[in-house]
Amino acid sequence: MSIFAIILLILLGLVLLLIEFAVIPGVTIAGIGGFLLLGASVYIAFSELGNTAGFITLLVVLIVAPAMIYYFFKSRTGKKMILEKNIDGKVEFVNSQKIAVGDTGKSIGRLAPTGKARVNGEVVEAQSTGAFVDHNTEIRVLKIISNRIIVEPVNKK
Repeated sequence: MSIFAIILLILLGLVLLLIEFAVIPGVTIAGIGGFLLLGASVYIAFSELGNTAGFITLLVVLIVAPAMIYYFFKSRTGKKMILEKNIDGKVEFVNSQKIAVGDTGKSIGRLAPTGKARVNGEVVEAQSTGAFVDHNTEIRVLKIISNRIIVEPVNKK
């Protein structure tokens, strides 16, 4: 095989790797094929052109493939593919100054076993002790956890 064939195998392998990272994420035929073509180019260079050409080919493959992937994701097209959003949501904590253990309120929706409840005018995430609590049922606060309250129906015996 000629040097042209080895260069062609390297280029095809790099294109398949680029397709793997950019178009078809995951381990697919394109990625496996790209690695096989790069490996085949190194093997052919060693077997047909000698050790010097083989090591040069290996060095080129080991430097060019990661560099190509790195620069692709640093390019404008690559940056469009990367998620760069920060999550700015926050967990609402139960106001322990307004809600205390033993307070009563009503369920806004069905607690199955979690839902919303209104206690002392505050709407909070509520969790029943295990049983379903129907809509508009009188409830009692048993425990306060940072972002929700544990409740039970008042008429529970």
